[in-house]
Amino acid sequence: MRYLIKPLVFMLFLPLLAWGQTEGYKLPPKAIVDLVDAPPTPAIRVSPSGQWMLMLDQASLPSIAELAQPELRLAGLRINPATNGPSRSGGFTGMSLMAIQGGKKVSIQGLPQPGEIGSVAWSPDSKKIAFSQTIDQGIELWMADVENAIAKRLTGLVLNETLGSALEWSSDSRYILYKSILPNRGAAPQAPSVPQGPVVSLNEGKAAPARTYQDLLKNPHDEALFEFYTQSQLMTVDVTTGISTPIGAPGMISNADLSPDGNFALVSYIKRPFSYLVPASSFPEEVKILDRQGDIVKVLADLPLAEDTPAGFDAVAKGPRGIGWRPDVPATLFWVEAQDGGDSRKEAAVRDKLFLLPAPFTGSPAVAMEFPLRFAGVRWGNDGLALATERWWRTRKEIVTRFAPGQPGAAKEVLFDRSYEDRYNDPGQFMMATNRYGRQVLLVADQGKTLFLSGMGASPEGNRPFVDSYDLGTKTAKRLWRSEAPFFEMPIAMMDASKGIVLTSRESRESPPNYVLRNLRTGQITPLTKFEDPYTALKGITKQMVQYQRADGLKLSGTLYLPAGYNKDKDGPLPVFMWAYPREYKTADAASQISGSPYQFIRPNAASPLLWVTQGYAVFDDFAMPILGEGDKEPNETFVEQLQMSAEAAVNKLAEMGVADRNRLAVGGHSYGAFMTANLLAHTDLFAAGIARSGAYNRTLTPFGFQQEERTYWEAPDVYYKMSPFNYADKIKEPILLIHGEADNNSGTFPIQSERFYNALKGHGATAKLVFLPHESHGYRARESVLHTLHEMGAWMDKYVKNKTEARPRP
Repeated sequence: MRYLIKPLVFMLFLPLLAWGQTEGYKLPPKAIVDLVDAPPTPAIRVSPSGQWMLMLDQASLPSIAELAQPELRLAGLRINPATNGPSRSGGFTGMSLMAIQGGKKVSIQGLPQPGEIGSVAWSPDSKKIAFSQTIDQGIELWMADVENAIAKRLTGLVLNETLGSALEWSSDSRYILYKSILPNRGAAPQAPSVPQGPVVSLNEGKAAPARTYQDLLKNPHDEALFEFYTQSQLMTVDVTTGISTPIGAPGMISNADLSPDGNFALVSYIKRPFSYLVPASSFPEEVKILDRQGDIVKVLADLPLAEDTPAGFDAVAKGPRGIGWRPDVPATLFWVEAQDGGDSRKEAAVRDKLFLLPAPFTGSPAVAMEFPLRFAGVRWGNDGLALATERWWRTRKEIVTRFAPGQPGAAKEVLFDRSYEDRYNDPGQFMMATNRYGRQVLLVADQGKTLFLSGMGASPEGNRPFVDSYDLGTKTAKRLWRSEAPFFEMPIAMMDASKGIVLTSRESRESPPNYVLRNLRTGQITPLTKFEDPYTALKGITKQMVQYQRADGLKLSGTLYLPAGYNKDKDGPLPVFMWAYPREYKTADAASQISGSPYQFIRPNAASPLLWVTQGYAVFDDFAMPILGEGDKEPNETFVEQLQMSAEAAVNKLAEMGVADRNRLAVGGHSYGAFMTANLLAHTDLFAAGIARSGAYNRTLTPFGFQQEERTYWEAPDVYYKMSPFNYADKIKEPILLIHGEADNNSGTFPIQSERFYNALKGHGATAKLVFLPHESHGYRARESVLHTLHEMGAWMDKYVKNKTEARPRP
């Protein structure tokens, strides 16, 4: 008899268990489908001359069939073996021209169909446009002539973009640099039917901490495939004759860059030994300078495998890094080198040095700058003017220093010394202009005495973008213009500094972004584009910035969307979908600052929580979730407590406003927002249900740091434990929906995170659902995947939030 009882018990429990199974793709409500399918606004590229605006038609969501094409995952790369390019690139479907003066529109004839336009580059003389074109069998190089508006093919299906594009014009606009697959390379290596032996990793007492990476090499066959597909030949094509010429020796070329005068090429070659612990970006590299004939002028650097880069956000690899050409002179190289061994935990008066080496590259490099913090970039102007930026993550400190790269020994002057967290006092970025080499350099006026700044203009009223002039003599900025309500207007480029003409993108709550010319002196605007509103289904919804305080006095804010026609007094409290992403801060002032603008156009992305405002929900989007750690305190020491305070403050505010039903609140987030969601369900009783997409839930699976946590698991085990909702799966009583791309390659959010978390939840009797999306990575791209995600989210919230009948006890 006992042999019959066990099957019977098993059968009795079948309805209670949700076993993994494949379901067909489903659709959300039609209103949401229509919003997802709305055509995206074209992207633009302004010509170096400022005469033309290239309009690029952006592709809609790809199909799951496109995403399901063959894919190789090698050394952190995702390669389409049929095209020799990236397998998950988004491109453009068409292009046209618009004259900036007068607004004349010109259609480009002869564009390839079908296909996907990838890399796009204006020639320095603004007469031609180079672009790559991907079809099922490979990638071609094309060129469009501006004068006759005709496109023509320059090469066959030979481009190799597995390690990125090298598409670049010579400064005289005569030829284009590109990387080609090797001719007659034969068939790809076949996997051996019998293993050659075990795969062995050996470390002999050397500390080599590394964050978690996905898609790494796993065996000799992977190595062979990586080398086969990344081998390329550097080429130049004469755009007049169409003749291509090889430059230098073939190899695994990761980067290639012409000198501004076109006489040299800086080429980086990956070489063996490869690694099974780090991606291709950390493989050994040899950096060479080639002349126009392809002969080696100098081997600039021989960089070793970077498996032993010290831990820490301010840590860097040893040796030269950030190697490039100064854009303002014919042929001078620059690079930086760490002076502290790349180890940010070592004491050092000088962290980095900036070196310069001009052609013919035979002398010793000159030290242009020394940095007490970590080098973060340089904006070049001329021999007498360049601006270097250095940063230190632990203190959030940023310094911008003026120096004269062509005048050794000249005095250096600090322009800004600030916290980069402080958005309210952010001076903005110095504006750039295109020089005769087709490169970006500092925009100067008044014989080099004046620069220009533009920025987002964060303020207590929200973001208000601006343009300033900056006097180098007095180090003071003068406001030339600032975006005014009821518009949100963002500067794109200075078109004529002498006349104060700037290209901007202008929008309002009801009007989509369109490009205009603005006269900074008179305020006159000249519309250039007339893009229609693709989201008419959102007409009538209201948007407002809501401000409130949490229990410790920290000021918080979020953006509230309410359904069209909603009347609080008549309709009463609504179910609310709350969406957020935690961020760490070192000061309370920075944590309290408002982001976003109440005047930006209401534009949902493909999987935006905003879509649910069409279904009768109030949506509280991007509500502040600051994690504060002032002074020597680490933010994550009180991560859970701060999440609780911020969530309670947001819920209380919405309830006080009369728009939220406390018993019908859903919380959700993506990535670190999913991590937040699981923690809130584990440690509070504020929400009826949660939605967690592409999250990480067990921090022991990311032991060498995560997000903004610099310490390792062994340095802060209690923090890792307390922050991991996996450890509190038995406390989660509210329904939770987990969604994850089964090909997620984001560091730290591997699919096993959701798989193990779901098993823990199921093991403790939680109401939980796990949805794995085939072929999807950290963000979801295929139309079928996006719409199915929205279907799952809607069904979950309708069942457990919107149509919830039983009341929960108020916390």
